[in-house]
Amino acid sequence: MKSLASFLVFYAILTLSPQAKEESFQIVHKSKSVPIIFDRNDAEVVAISSNAMAEDIKLITGIRPEISSKPKPDASAAIIIGTLGKSAMIGDLIDRGKISKGLLDGKWETFLIQIVKNPFHGLDHALVIAGSDPRGTAFGVFELSKRLGVSPWVYWADVKPAKRRDLTVTLNQVVMGPPSVKYRGIFLNDEDWGLQPWAAKNIDTDIKDIGPKTYARIFELMLRLKANYVWPAMHKCTKAFFYYDENPKVAAQYGIVLGATHCEPMLRNNVDEWQKNFFKEYGSKPGPWRYDTNEKEIKRYWNDRVKEVADRKVDAVFTVGMRGIHDGKMPGPKSTTGKIKLMDKVIKDQRNMIAEHFKRDFSEIPQIFCPYKEVLQLYQQGAEVPEDVTIVWADDNHGYIRQLSTPEEQKRSGRSGVYYHLSYWGPPEDYLWLSSVSPTLISYEMNKAYAYGADRLWVFNVGDIKPAELETEFAMDLAWDIEAWPPEEAADYVEQWAARTLGQSFAGEVAEIKAEYYRLAASGKPEHINLVSFSEQEAGRRLEAYQAIERKAIDLKKRIPAHLQNAYFQLIYYPVICAAKMNEKHLYARMGDHGRSQDAHSEIKKLTQAYNKELAGGKWDGMMSMNPRNRPVFGMPKIQNRETPQEASNTSIKTINVSELQFDSSKLQVIRGLGVDGESLSRIRFDGLSYEDAGNAPTASIRLNLPAGLRRIKLVCVPTHAIHEGRSLRCSVKIDGRQHKVLDVNSGSKSKKWTKNVIRGYSSAEVVFDLKKGGSVDLQLALLDPGLAISSIVVY
Repeated sequence: MKSLASFLVFYAILTLSPQAKEESFQIVHKSKSVPIIFDRNDAEVVAISSNAMAEDIKLITGIRPEISSKPKPDASAAIIIGTLGKSAMIGDLIDRGKISKGLLDGKWETFLIQIVKNPFHGLDHALVIAGSDPRGTAFGVFELSKRLGVSPWVYWADVKPAKRRDLTVTLNQVVMGPPSVKYRGIFLNDEDWGLQPWAAKNIDTDIKDIGPKTYARIFELMLRLKANYVWPAMHKCTKAFFYYDENPKVAAQYGIVLGATHCEPMLRNNVDEWQKNFFKEYGSKPGPWRYDTNEKEIKRYWNDRVKEVADRKVDAVFTVGMRGIHDGKMPGPKSTTGKIKLMDKVIKDQRNMIAEHFKRDFSEIPQIFCPYKEVLQLYQQGAEVPEDVTIVWADDNHGYIRQLSTPEEQKRSGRSGVYYHLSYWGPPEDYLWLSSVSPTLISYEMNKAYAYGADRLWVFNVGDIKPAELETEFAMDLAWDIEAWPPEEAADYVEQWAARTLGQSFAGEVAEIKAEYYRLAASGKPEHINLVSFSEQEAGRRLEAYQAIERKAIDLKKRIPAHLQNAYFQLIYYPVICAAKMNEKHLYARMGDHGRSQDAHSEIKKLTQAYNKELAGGKWDGMMSMNPRNRPVFGMPKIQNRETPQEASNTSIKTINVSELQFDSSKLQVIRGLGVDGESLSRIRFDGLSYEDAGNAPTASIRLNLPAGLRRIKLVCVPTHAIHEGRSLRCSVKIDGRQHKVLDVNSGSKSKKWTKNVIRGYSSAEVVFDLKKGGSVDLQLALLDPGLAISSIVVY
């Protein structure tokens, strides 16, 4: 476990605390900064990141370093930035043995940061940032900025660094990379209520849309987060990414790899380019979106984009396959066999286009196939996906991955990846307002995916980016280094994040608030609370818990420094208070308390108005909607006379927390922050065996005192899915040495049972034993399948 104390010591060694083994480098001293030097022949992203770091240093000290392409005669020190093979200065330092080529050569997105003595004539020493490729160089630049105290969210959440007159960095040689996941990125989605109106009003005001100025801001954020891949915004309120000629140019300048969603093959935006602007491009109306009847027109449409991407040398990943025009089923034959045959032809034709225009082997051009929703069934029933294509598995839209690669699929040269939601529009219900998917759940699911070969591409649906800042940063940190935050340690992330974002003195309090925020959301997201039933006692406890973190958030706001007030409001205060008020609005209404319910609704309105009109001088005007899509949960609920209890007829004898169980810690572990009860029991190895014999499986047990009679045992579990086809989520239950009974909590995605599970935040299964006599008995659980996470055991 990474304690905050150990993290702060580690972080201090790498930044500002003098240590005997480290070297110090003064960047700003006595109102003067060392210059920043980079080769003008290097990639544009190196110039962009170098200038951004100059602005970061100015933000801290008020002094902006001079930027040049060669050492200045009056400077004794400098920051030297460059890419292996593109910077003459970096090449010279390697030739003279000042830095090691072997640390970088041939590696993907790797960088070093090192203090070098006498790098060139006239320079006594230099802080050198060298990358194996241009993105690696940029990542190194922004890593240094982060270590100097500039948050990745310096613009996007107004996390302003503390002011200092002098600036010194103390470090040993730093080498980071290659990343665990090759392509790591975000999907800008459901932008209708935030990102698009905000960008149109405040950033790309000339085109009133999400355009190149907005994307420049987004791409800088991505580089600061060590992300390299984007699915651009694609709703009908936004023009297609390629509609504005500057958009792909900006992506190239920032070194960002372009992709497109599961329903946008060949980098085409169908909603805009097929439905709305086809006539503008081709001078005629499009025919039907059916490849079996309109192959020629659709093929031309795809082929033109592939040619454009190849001619412009756009760095891209192509999505292959076909769905409806926008997130719907592929039109075509009615039979499954016919659909599969058509899908196979689509993919073959698409790959021929890629080969024709890129003049290279298929495997050299990254391609993905995303078996999302109904496409998963076509794939499972025989659709052929060439082995060099990366299969991007999707979660069930609520944070639980539906399926991962089988042993045979893990042999594919294209490997696999994951499309994962931090924000979602769709059934059974949206969650577009607040972000409440915990780092622990993200780590649990993505570590499981990584164990089954999903190391090629991760893309996270982040909606409008805000307010998913913390969760997005965690996702990118995990994608960069899968070993940094395993599930058993992920609950500690928030404290470390808060220490570097809002300050060490507030980190513990922020972590406590967010831990409870995540726990409460696990049993009913703020956007789903109108759909979840609670007994009067449960509702009372829930209100008390929310009001406790509300008080803590209000108290902490009084002590946050002035320069971080805007950041605190965005990152902590607004989501926590609004989640509390949403619960108060609905739960008080069920209790018949109209006054408190209305007050809570009014407070959400007030805070949202402040977010848009007052925060940072109105900078975020248009970004925050308190009622995206006008779903019923956002309105005033009907006032009821009383609460209808959930499972009112059930009387539990005992609820057992998993931390009370006895087990072999080399096989099982309790994961804090996972599940509706705040902790869950899971097997340590995701890639372990499935057992048929409970006697061979990892077990957990507890001694109970139970009365005689029929005793129903209920397992409350995290609503995960079986890891892949042919597996389940089984647990064997045994009382007092009797014959075991096997339960399976796996549920088919989109089933009624699944719908209930994801809304209330848990799956469950029950078994009944007849105890002939009361007294002390042993309850034993055998976890037969990996991926099963048990949150609690209830005895009725």
